[in-house]
Amino acid sequence: MAMDTTTLKIHEGTKLELDQFREYKNESYDEVIKKVIFIAKTCKTEPELSQETIQAIEKARERIKKGKFLTEAEARKRLGL
Repeated sequence: MAMDTTTLKIHEGTKLELDQFREYKNESYDEVIKKVIFIAKTCKTEPELSQETIQAIEKARERIKKGKFLTEAEARKRLGL
């Protein structure tokens, strides 16, 4: 599936701020931006849920930093895919 792409020009400080939302080293900026958009939309429509989402992301970041995660290949193997 081909995806159209575009280049965005952002300040270095903005890039550094986006980096703080990465959950893993190779997470694309497209994924990070989609996550931030989701959080922003959820904050408007369901403030309680948005707090849950933010907490879940923080917990996931801590697990990843500790090395407690599965790679896609490991998950596929466990699921028999």
